[in-house]
Amino acid sequence: MHLALDDVFSLRALESILKANLHQDRLRGQIGHPEYHFDQNAFEESYAYIEAQRALTVSCLMANDRPSAWSAFGRLTHTAQDFYAHSDYIPLWLARQSGSVSPADVDPMDLDLINSSTLRSGKVYWLEVFTLIAPLKPLILRLLPRDAHGWMNLDSPARGPNFPYAFHAAVKRTQIEFERTTKDLPENLCALFVDK
Repeated sequence: MHLALDDVFSLRALESILKANLHQDRLRGQIGHPEYHFDQNAFEESYAYIEAQRALTVSCLMANDRPSAWSAFGRLTHTAQDFYAHSDYIPLWLARQSGSVSPADVDPMDLDLINSSTLRSGKVYWLEVFTLIAPLKPLILRLLPRDAHGWMNLDSPARGPNFPYAFHAAVKRTQIEFERTTKDLPENLCALFVDK
């Protein structure tokens, strides 16, 4: 979040956005809300959620309610970032590249891939709750199908060499989402949003 938006928002705005972004991963945000995280192949639902949060961001700004606008934008960015960590976009993108490519060169908006019928995201199986118990994690993972979130996610560097690509794609997508959200905003509302 900081890499994408430090130069754009005031510190208090960025802290509020980041808090809402991270809050999406609370337990209530994990259960029954695949659209928050691009899980369960809920692509259309996740895109609709992003657009709903964008509309809420703008309507809150129009009502002079910066904190609510920042929260909505934080939720929006969480979902957009999870697209790269929870789907197979990164491995599919890498498979299309000829030769070695740097994580910084990742294209977060390859429309052929985004619209591909082969794109998949991790499914969350009830058994995965036991992966939260560290000693059980290796055993539980062996029991899960390969389309499970536990196998597919790129949520941390420990997930392997594709993590830096997911990270860079998420940073770029965050900047894109800021541009999409502000492109039609009047100057006064944009200034209200960035709080500088």
